[in-house]
Amino acid sequence: MKAILAKYILDVNGVREDMAVLIEGNKIYDVIPKDKLKEYDVDETFGGEGYLLIPGLINAHTHVAMTKFRGIGDDLPLDKWLNEVIWPMEKEWSKKEIHKWALIGIAEAIANGSTVINDHYFFADEIAKAAQKLGIRAFIGQTMMDLVEFPIAEPEEGFRFFKRWKDRDKLVKPVLAPHATDTVSLDLLKEIKEFSENEKALIHMHVSQSREEVLRVKRREGILPVEYLKKAGVLNESFIGVHGVYLSEKEVGLYAKSGATLVHCAVSLAKLEGSIAPIIDLWEKGGNIALGNDCAASNNSLDMIQEMKFAAILNKVRNRDPTKASAKDVFYWATVGGAKALKIKAGLIEKGYLADLVLININKLHFLPKANILSHLVYSAKGSDVEMVFVDGELIYQLGNFTKEQIIF
Repeated sequence: MKAILAKYILDVNGVREDMAVLIEGNKIYDVIPKDKLKEYDVDETFGGEGYLLIPGLINAHTHVAMTKFRGIGDDLPLDKWLNEVIWPMEKEWSKKEIHKWALIGIAEAIANGSTVINDHYFFADEIAKAAQKLGIRAFIGQTMMDLVEFPIAEPEEGFRFFKRWKDRDKLVKPVLAPHATDTVSLDLLKEIKEFSENEKALIHMHVSQSREEVLRVKRREGILPVEYLKKAGVLNESFIGVHGVYLSEKEVGLYAKSGATLVHCAVSLAKLEGSIAPIIDLWEKGGNIALGNDCAASNNSLDMIQEMKFAAILNKVRNRDPTKASAKDVFYWATVGGAKALKIKAGLIEKGYLADLVLININKLHFLPKANILSHLVYSAKGSDVEMVFVDGELIYQLGNFTKEQIIF
């Protein structure tokens, strides 16, 4: 049995002081006062007085291999960035390059406190193998398109990838990854719906990411993107949509009632579109929200602690209301919201939950006066404060070192 000690344990249910988390196998066995630790047969102990323990952050939308494109195409509008910069480079990808940059991207995410990624990209086998090497919990889909000429996004490969990885690994799970509402036909979406129902597969897809996407769908189908998803039958609790920047009021209502999750990538879309999705409207109507970094090409980092801060502040600006979103809201989205989307028992530090946990060094000036730990985490902390990361009960990162795979920069 392992024990993790911390001055503070924090999840969305509140703060506990001077406690220890017991881990047996891949689950949290119990949470106890640390002075009772001697009553248990503990083999390894981690942490101590100078630490904050939080649930692992769930990075619900990533393109980890795009770390290769960091700093390329900055300060361009999304459509130009995608069509004139990113897609031409992506068509040159090789398996070897994808594997290398996926390792680097996943390592960066782990080092900044992510214990889970939900990745959507090409050559998905190589990303899955990289995830295996580093020990992260990973949901991975092979990007599928049929309305755009893009050979490495051939739809059948998405179905084949799912079948290859179904039940293959305890941490790496396949999902279906249709690209976006303007690049995937109704026929393909209906095929994906049927496959999803038969295989109990999650569907991970970009939705209303740009004005151009919305206009293309409206011209082609005569309806808005969320209406298109509903028409295809995919808008349900197994659907994980991303961005939603241009959702109409009607679409927000449809989305909230559907049980689907919307992943908020605040930094990425503020940078690419100069806009923020109507996240608070969706949240207040009962919709499930998760957070994601998107990619290092649009976000420029894979730091979910930074993402929480930006998600809170940018929504305050959009809503002209300093109470929306609160620190608790964004912490929920980064933990419980992501776990709900991916259907895993994670996001809380409670008995029986997955032992996906992050230890943060709080012996830093920016954590003083330690008066409001949740506030300090969301508004003051940095990804570099992360010292240890545990996934499935195993230590996978400690003080710059990855315990399962050496990363060569």
